[in-house]
Amino acid sequence: MQGVSDSQGGAEEMLPLTDNMPSRVSPWITWVLILVNGLVFLHELALPSDELQVFILQFGLVPARLHADPRVAWTLLTSMFLHGGWLHILGNMWFLFVFGRNVEDSMGHGRYLLFYLLCGIAAGATQYEVAKASAMPTIGASGAIAGVLGAYFLLFPRARILTLVPGLLIFPWLVRIPAAIFLGLWFLLQLFEGTLAIGAPDSFQDTAFWAHVGGFCAGMALLPLCRKKRGQGKTPDSL
Repeated sequence: MQGVSDSQGGAEEMLPLTDNMPSRVSPWITWVLILVNGLVFLHELALPSDELQVFILQFGLVPARLHADPRVAWTLLTSMFLHGGWLHILGNMWFLFVFGRNVEDSMGHGRYLLFYLLCGIAAGATQYEVAKASAMPTIGASGAIAGVLGAYFLLFPRARILTLVPGLLIFPWLVRIPAAIFLGLWFLLQLFEGTLAIGAPDSFQDTAFWAHVGGFCAGMALLPLCRKKRGQGKTPDSL
């Protein structure tokens, strides 16, 4: 399948395994989002190749089509539930699982769901703005998940992320990294590679870096509107 995915850029360098922040309530919205993404992906797998291409083109975000016809703006929403392969969906859903639980705890279920969807739409809109002429579909949940990362960055900067880091030789090693450092480096990497992609778009067709940047910034901007009042849920002071 040809197209641009918004997979978690940089995840191949450092993989978060868990944090030291057990959630106080069941993060069932996070589980529902993982389930819905999984079901849609299974539907993709069941489609013949030619029908899959049509499905991706119909429900993915195609910037050139949106530029020509604003009535297809609904693809900003549907595109975030499509994925381009096993590594794409597994990487995205793992990031959502690791970071989404405590963000949901801090917002409450309903506000968290709205927050997630708004971040995904903002991420797609950002990618559209920098690639209006592109006829390749952009798909994937990581723009919305980047919004979750942005919220986590502000909420729990001192949380420790148990991270799998590739070793210099054969064996990887585990290290606990403060969330502010892990997520700060992740965001800077997206910004850097997104900037490079503007100057050499043919070299960066596999990842929609600007969707990550837009989603992360949207997550930080929307957090004050979506989080619980102090005392109702987890706050940075509770770390």
